[in-house]
Amino acid sequence: MIENKPFQTIVTHLLKMRPQILLFGDSITEQSFRTGGWGASLADTYSRKADVLVRGYGGYNTRWALFLLQHLFPLGAVKPPAATTIFFGANDAALLGRTSERQHVPVEEYKENIRRIVNHLKECSSTMLVVLIAPPPVDEEGRMKFARSMYGDKAMKLPERTNEMAGVYANQCVELAKEMGIRSINLWSKMQETEGWGKKYLSDGLHLTPEGNGVVFQEVIRVFNEAWLSAAEMPYDFPHHSEIDGKNPEKAFQQKCL
Repeated sequence: MIENKPFQTIVTHLLKMRPQILLFGDSITEQSFRTGGWGASLADTYSRKADVLVRGYGGYNTRWALFLLQHLFPLGAVKPPAATTIFFGANDAALLGRTSERQHVPVEEYKENIRRIVNHLKECSSTMLVVLIAPPPVDEEGRMKFARSMYGDKAMKLPERTNEMAGVYANQCVELAKEMGIRSINLWSKMQETEGWGKKYLSDGLHLTPEGNGVVFQEVIRVFNEAWLSAAEMPYDFPHHSEIDGKNPEKAFQQKCL
């Protein structure tokens, strides 16, 4: 038995101490815990140091995301996330008059919706690290090829998204981050620095390959490290096994937990 404090009290205390990193976005976030996904890589990097939670909603735009705020980020929460990534725009940028126009949100509204999301998070916690991730580029040829493989002759004749329009939304996302004094990742620009980015980083012209997930992971880690959320500098929640004396294990837990 651990002296002075009941073990359950210590466990509860430490679980409260371990921060949460919440990933909020559309399908690119929802899929981030698949094999090779950027969310899974974050969870591995912050293992025993922070809990990485995925809150991704396939097909959602920022207009629909607003309905989730009170549920995912309730005001007055005892333990709001220490950091949150906001990764929307791929669906907002769907073109009017095309097959995915139901998801379209005008770029001015998109920017304002992101602003409202950030303001809500800051109201939840003034110290929360908020990172905006701009939508990725669109490989229009890859998008059309994917549609034909799925729907054959019934596939769309024109791409429902274009890379040019994705860039417009990405620029507004980055501009908003500057206005609000928060951090951002311009994924649209970053990915296009690599030759052959469309096939290398995008599996269907829009969603990410393992290599594309790797880009997101590296950029998020870079921003976290530049802020105050470096995994290398964070303590483990319980003692490392090498610190535990096989004949007197209580000592290590007392030193770590008291």
